Amino acid sequence: MSTTDVQVWSAALVIPITAPSVMDGAVAVRDGRIEHVGSRDWVVATLSERGLSFTERHFDGVLMPGLVNAHTHLQYTGMSEVGARQYTGFPDWIRAFDEVYDRGGLDWGAHAAEGAAALLRAGTTCAADVVTDPQAASALHDAGLHGIAYWEVMGWSNEDWLERGPAAVEDALDAMPTPPAIGVSPHAPYSLEAQPLLDLPDLARRRGMRLHLHLGESHSEAEWAEARTGDLADLWRSGESSSFTAMRARGGGFSATQFVDQLGVLGPDCHIAHGVYMTADDRRRLRARSTAVALCPRSNRVIGLDAPPVAAYLTEGNLLAVGTDSLSSSPSLDVLEDVAVLFDLARAQGYRSSDLGRRLLHAATLGGAWAMGLATGPDRVGQLQAGAVADMVVVDVPVSDIVGTIDDVARGGAGRQIETVVAGRVRYSARG
Repeated sequence: MSTTDVQVWSAALVIPITAPSVMDGAVAVRDGRIEHVGSRDWVVATLSERGLSFTERHFDGVLMPGLVNAHTHLQYTGMSEVGARQYTGFPDWIRAFDEVYDRGGLDWGAHAAEGAAALLRAGTTCAADVVTDPQAASALHDAGLHGIAYWEVMGWSNEDWLERGPAAVEDALDAMPTPPAIGVSPHAPYSLEAQPLLDLPDLARRRGMRLHLHLGESHSEAEWAEARTGDLADLWRSGESSSFTAMRARGGGFSATQFVDQLGVLGPDCHIAHGVYMTADDRRRLRARSTAVALCPRSNRVIGLDAPPVAAYLTEGNLLAVGTDSLSSSPSLDVLEDVAVLFDLARAQGYRSSDLGRRLLHAATLGGAWAMGLATGPDRVGQLQAGAVADMVVVDVPVSDIVGTIDDVARGGAGRQIETVVAGRVRYSARG
């Protein structure tokens, strides 16, 4: 390798996430991985001591890990007309969604590719992309993005599942391209009966795949405390366990989170999206299973749902990530737009600590990587650390002090991403 194959990105502020932030910092990259992170003077001196020459790209703003979109559906990028409106709740939104989906004429592959390009423009280098139609399965792969493409499984009854479900899912998974990784997404407790929810986690885990599902997104998934009778473990002997919907129809009060926890779905290899309708017990279950939650507040707002309990999640110590959801329920694929909403929600809900901006940027980077099992190991992302994959974003926010600038990025960094680097390659730059 030539001694000149080192690229240095320097900025007025570098936010490594896994180490203290550095004013006038720099990141040295070689062969797609990070060599050094620290003050620019130290990085340059260290490269010189090693006899390594370099080229440099300097920015006056903020350099931080590439954003991680921990919940999206890139194939619905062409359904932005749905996400541009406001709804009164899930039934209202579903009617609008189905109208456009059933109308046809949508090119899932092309729209997913457009979504991947939009992620890069927004500083996202890694994503959890939920795939419903096979034509969209290659979006992350083709764009060279990191993350996981999750095959979505929904609409199966117990009877149909036992007859042909596992084989159908195995065939779909075998057809998906890699890299990046492939996962399984049991859509939601209300769209699958109990048998597939029991089997899918085992199917995924036998193949070494991760899980991702919608949970606590709709009012129907909340706990009905007044109907909590008996013990959750007795569900299997009550005749109510054929599905979450059947349990509800019989007046069962357990929440969707309690239901899937009883089925063994949750775990450290699983993360959920939304987590809006969650009691303290539901949130405790997520922590007990080391299951992260990807918050998508703008999508919840468009659909007409309540806000997620951001302050409670932060105070109680849940593992947090951030997602945009798709353009069928969100105005954009910019993770920092959701971070700004989460900042204001947390303050409105009573979170007063001065670490809010830092914790939300952590959620939007390392938190998302953790949710997908990409926070450690040789292919780790979401952090600026020696040996990690060199995924980075430059945000054009004026730099003052460290804490104030971090808050400024969290509250006003959206739309100000000016360079996106994936594995050491510039994939988007406002410089051209």
